This record gives sequence, C-alpha cells and structure tokens, in this order.
Amino acid sequence: MKTLPSSLRQRKRYLAIEIITEREVSREELLREIFSAIGSLYGDIGSSECGVRLLDFGNQKGILRCSHRMEERSRAALATITTIGGQRAIVHVLGISGTVKGATQKYISVQQYQNPSTLIYK
Repeated sequence: MKTLPSSLRQRKRYLAIEIITEREVSREELLREIFSAIGSLYGDIGSSECGVRLLDFGNQKGILRCSHRMEERSRAALATITTIGGQRAIVHVLGISGTVKGATQKYISVQQYQNPSTLIYK
C-alpha cells in the first residue's frame, strides 16, 4: 500500500504538557484520564477526530500529538482533567508547535527527561 503524499496527509500539532500533582503519575494513568476526558466531552466520533497520542512522557512532562483542526478541543479536554489516579492534578499546556523537535526545544529542556535517548530528534 502506498503512502499518501505530504500534501494530502493530515497536519498535526504537538502540545508540550506538564502535569502538576502531589506524587508521580505513570504514563498509563495519564493516558487513561486523557482518553476519558476527551471521550466524555466529545464522544467517540469527536475523540477519533482529535487523534490524540501521547508521544513521550517523563518527569511529569510530555509531548502530546493531535490534529491541527482539533487543537483547541484537545486543549479544552485537557483542562477538564482534575484528578489522575485518585490524586488531584492539573494538566498545564506549556506550548504548541508544528514539530516534535520544536515543541521539545522550546518548551521542554532535554535535561528534565528521565531518559533523553528516547527523544525523536538528536
């Protein structure tokens, strides 16, 4: 199967996020809450249109990918998250970029990751 040319592919945005909690949050707990928030706010169709994926998460910071058309909806859904794993939490969007490299360089310093070798850019 051939891949689509870049002019026909869906554009994406990358949200640099920070989780503020009283204790460490695991990737699985965060994913569960993100998908629950998007699903309850927009339903199955809306959540599939958002196309949210957690690309990287470590040390309470991460990169979240979403559709460029649903960027504002994705941010709104993140704002509705108040608890993660039974603990009070705030999901703070540090910034938005068109590339993973841009989001990481502008909003997340490499030293703050637990495993910097997992980053996509070098």
